[in-house]
Amino acid sequence: MLDTTRRLISNTQHTRTDWIGPMVILALSIIGIFFIYSAQAFAGGTYWMKQMVWLALGSGVYLVLSRIDYKIYMENAFWFYAAAVVLLLLVLFSPLGLTREGAQRWLNFGIMAYQPSEAAKVCSLIFIASILARSELGTIRQSIWVLLKVFVVAAIPMILIFAQPDLGSCLIIPPTMLALLYVSRLSQRFFLAVFGLVLCLGTVLSIDLFQYSHYLSDNGLTALEARGKYQVESWVPLRDYQRERIMTFIAPDVVDPRGTGSAWNSNQAQQAVGTGGFLGKGFQSGLQARLGYLPRSVAHNDFIFAVLAEEKGFVGGLFVIGLFTVLLANGVRIASMSRDRFGMFLAVGVTVIFTIHVFINIGMTIGMTPITGLPLPFLSYGGSFILSCCILQGIIQSVHRYRRAFT
Repeated sequence: MLDTTRRLISNTQHTRTDWIGPMVILALSIIGIFFIYSAQAFAGGTYWMKQMVWLALGSGVYLVLSRIDYKIYMENAFWFYAAAVVLLLLVLFSPLGLTREGAQRWLNFGIMAYQPSEAAKVCSLIFIASILARSELGTIRQSIWVLLKVFVVAAIPMILIFAQPDLGSCLIIPPTMLALLYVSRLSQRFFLAVFGLVLCLGTVLSIDLFQYSHYLSDNGLTALEARGKYQVESWVPLRDYQRERIMTFIAPDVVDPRGTGSAWNSNQAQQAVGTGGFLGKGFQSGLQARLGYLPRSVAHNDFIFAVLAEEKGFVGGLFVIGLFTVLLANGVRIASMSRDRFGMFLAVGVTVIFTIHVFINIGMTIGMTPITGLPLPFLSYGGSFILSCCILQGIIQSVHRYRRAFT
C-alpha cells in the first residue's frame, strides 16, 4: 500500500515539472478557441464554447495523469488495451454505436458522444511500449515472438477502426509501432522487409486506383455517381469515398473535373491559405469560411489551419507551426531524459502520434497530403480528440516528472 501511494503521489524531492509542454499547449488551445469562434461566428455556432468545456475537462485529466508514475501504465497495460478493444467492439456491435455521415465511430452516452478510436491509439501505444520494454530485440529470428505479439496488438484495433470506417485513425497505429520498433534497436533487415512490403501494398493500391479511374471513364460516371458501386467489384478493402479522397489528391481532374465535388474542400482550403498573404486579412475577416465556401461543417475542425492562415497569413501559420515544432522537440528531449526504456517508448510514441497529426492535417490544408480527416492537436474542435491529446501529453509530463527513480 505504501509503495503504491509513493508512486501515485508526487514526491517534491525527486520530481520536476516540465513547463515547456504546458505553456505551448495553453498557447495552442487559446489560438484554437479564437479561430473556432471565427470559423463559426457568422453562422452563430457555439463550438468554441464547447471546446472550452472539453479543454477544461482535458486540463483536469492532464493534471491527474501528470502526477501518476507512468510505471503504473506498464503494470496494467493489458487491461487498458482490453478496455479500448471492448469500446471498439461496442461501437460496431451494440445499440450504443452512433452513425454519422455514413460512419459508425461513436458511442452515444446521451449527453455526449465518445470516439473510442482515440482511446485505442493511446492504449495500443501503452501496450506495445510495455511489450518492447520487457523484451530484448536483436535479429528478426531472435525477435520473432515479440514481433508477432506487437503485430497482433496493433492489428486488432486497426481492423476494428477500419471497419467503422475510419482510415485516418487506423493509419496512426502502424507508424507509431514502427517508430517504437526502430528505437528499440531492432535489426535493420526488418525495416528493409517492411519497406518492401509497403512498396508491394503501394503497387496493389496503384493498380486498384488505375482500374477505378477506368471504371469511371468507361461508364461515364463522376466519382459521386459511382460511389458505392466500384467497391463491390474490387477486392481491395477500401470504400469508394476513400478512393475518391486519394484520387482527389493525385488526379483531381479524373474524379472531380469541375472542382465542385470531392476536390471542393481542398481547393477552398488552398485558396484560403493562398489569399491570406504575409500578414492575413485580419481576425474574422477571412472570406472562405465567412461566406461558406469552406464548408462550416469542416472549417472549425479538419480545416481550422486554413481559417487561421487566411486571417493571420504566413506569419500566423508559421507561428503555429513553430509552436508545434517546440512541442514535438520537447517530446524528443523528454524521451532522451527518461530513466528507462518504457518511459522512452511512451515519449517517442506520443511524439510520433502528434507529428503524424500535424503533418497530415497541415499537409491536406495546403494540398501536400490527401484528405484523411485527421484533426490538428489543440486547434481543431473535437471532444474525444482533445481528451486524447491531453491524456498523451499528461503521460509525457509523467515521464519527465518521474525521470528519477524513487529512493
